[in-house]
Amino acid sequence: MHLYSLSLYIVQVSLRSFLSIAHAVRRYWHYVSYDQYIPTLYFSEPTASSNVTVHGQEGLQVLTMREFLVSRCPSLAEGFHASWMLFNGHLQTVYNIFGDFSNVDEVVYDRKLLRLMDGGTISLDFTPTSDMQPLANDTPIIVAFHGMTGGSYEAYLRSILAPACASVAEGGLGYRAVVINFRGCAGTPVTSDQLYHCGTTDDARQALMYIAKRYPHARLIGVGFSLGANMLVRYLAQEGEHSRLVAGCALSCPWDLHAVSSRLSKGTWMEQVYSRALAQNLQNLVTTHSDALARNAAFAHVMPTILSLKSPSLLEFDALYTSQHTSHAAPFPFPNVREYYSWASSHNVLTDVRVPLLAINADDDPIVRDLPLDVGRSGLVVLAVTRGGGHLGWFTSRKRWWCGEHPRWVRKPVLEWLRAVGKDLSVDSPRGRPLCTVNGFISEVGRENIGCREIKGGGRITCDVVRAQRLAGL
Repeated sequence: MHLYSLSLYIVQVSLRSFLSIAHAVRRYWHYVSYDQYIPTLYFSEPTASSNVTVHGQEGLQVLTMREFLVSRCPSLAEGFHASWMLFNGHLQTVYNIFGDFSNVDEVVYDRKLLRLMDGGTISLDFTPTSDMQPLANDTPIIVAFHGMTGGSYEAYLRSILAPACASVAEGGLGYRAVVINFRGCAGTPVTSDQLYHCGTTDDARQALMYIAKRYPHARLIGVGFSLGANMLVRYLAQEGEHSRLVAGCALSCPWDLHAVSSRLSKGTWMEQVYSRALAQNLQNLVTTHSDALARNAAFAHVMPTILSLKSPSLLEFDALYTSQHTSHAAPFPFPNVREYYSWASSHNVLTDVRVPLLAINADDDPIVRDLPLDVGRSGLVVLAVTRGGGHLGWFTSRKRWWCGEHPRWVRKPVLEWLRAVGKDLSVDSPRGRPLCTVNGFISEVGRENIGCREIKGGGRITCDVVRAQRLAGL
């Protein structure tokens, strides 16, 4: 009887092992046995208000978003084929985090520090610098929103800005770009008792006031990465027709923050690794700037508890700190973390977006699984879902794959999009509410309670930044 039970156990274990291996082989075969995977494009039904006007060979043309995207972004029809070495979402994501990109897509910035009305500070990193490549004042400007606790040094961000800001003679777009480094990120000092969070848009709004004041004739195009994509979409929805950005591009946007945080915090061991590492990044940010943040009396009371947390999940950290103490303004503090996530998410505001928006997500992203396939029923929003690519990865292989080169496929459709909305799209100018000055701060009519002014500091910035976060690159 014991021999029979042992034999049955061995058969069961062998069968499970076989099925696991077969599943892994099947996943690998899906990645390497086909030349390309064409992304699935999700559109809403077009309406007259969702058409776009473009400059064509025969003058102005009115196109639907589908017609505009298909004609201007042909690489989306060519498809994405993942590197044979990075054949699932985890490998793509891990390579994005730990890969060595120090000698790839090098970018040099000119940093400007902005003091905000509430006493906080953000930094704007402009490229190319004036001594490298003089540009006309009406040159299109890419406004980049980095991911969680990231900054202008991030490789995923530079992979877009480097070719976009290269001269036309060098095969680039010849654009200008500026990265908004939020409070405490990329060496930006914390000068108030507040940090940034995934639902905030006022810091970006004030940065855009400064950029619009400095370059009043340039069209501004937003590009957001991961958490920065969530902030970008929320800004576009809140501003509607008054958006200073003429268009947007959202890469690996988390969309439904409660779904993301809840699944990562309670999911498989690998998902919990992501959750705890991301929370650790946030905890490190709070620890680094605890002296400044402690000026907030409510936060000072719970600060010892927050700083003493041992490997918290993202859900636990956001429940204790982010949903309670990252802002003095309403609706903070929230009754619970779920209401905070609902307020800060972007999937539920897509219907209010009034400028062309291209979003790209991967179907095997280990962090983002819930996607707004109805695109908020907005005719100006397109969601492209690739088969594979991970979170901010999309690494493919060159013909000389043995050299270990893994270029990012996503840069090609993004550059096509930037060229289309920067050159072909017909837009009204100027955009946004009228600017004004309040006690030396650049502000805008109707929002005189927020504004910014340039302060001393900044200067030339290179990307040789040592990143101490556990999971940088997200």
